[in-house]
Amino acid sequence: MKRNYKLFDPKITPACEYCEHGYDSAEYNMTMCKKHGVVSPYFRCRQFKYNPLRRKPQRAEKKAFSPEDFSL
Repeated sequence: MKRNYKLFDPKITPACEYCEHGYDSAEYNMTMCKKHGVVSPYFRCRQFKYNPLRRKPQRAEKKAFSPEDFSL
């Protein structure tokens, strides 16, 4: 039985923020690229290789519950 799970969007916009060659720098909001040095997290180049572990998930919105939500 073959399962086709699509965990990631196939049309990912390249960015150094989640590239295999990039890593976070000490400078605020900058990325260190092994190929190009210090760059913006949204910089992209031909050597882009997607690394899903570098993605930072967005926080879920907090929902305000009311007493009616918990009543039967």
